[in-house]
Amino acid sequence: MIRGPRPGYASCVGTLYYGQSAAPIGIEDRALAHVKFAITAKLRRGESLTLSWIHPDGQPRGRSTIWVNPTIPLRFVFDEREAPELSRDWVEELMRSANSSGGITLVEEHIDTQVPEPVTQPFAAA
Repeated sequence: MIRGPRPGYASCVGTLYYGQSAAPIGIEDRALAHVKFAITAKLRRGESLTLSWIHPDGQPRGRSTIWVNPTIPLRFVFDEREAPELSRDWVEELMRSANSSGGITLVEEHIDTQVPEPVTQPFAAA
């Protein structure tokens, strides 16, 4: 299973079926939804790319990369019925990666956990 979603998010595992491969690729649903968005945006333009990930615990060490192009069939299967809300920041990060020579590298979602500074209004005399 490939990691990707924010810590504490439900771990529903979707599956990416790639070409004629008998070995499906397990990716957590939220991460798979974001990867699907980035990949389909590239494929709609007729562009190819790579998708890479680090092997999770419980699998042989290392990393994998697949070549994705419009002639190779892909199927995205989600465990959850409802599509998750996409994170604009995560989508943008994946799209930047997809447009680079290195292709998409699946990374964990970055969550802004900083408490925002309070907005202070200037004192207005009555």
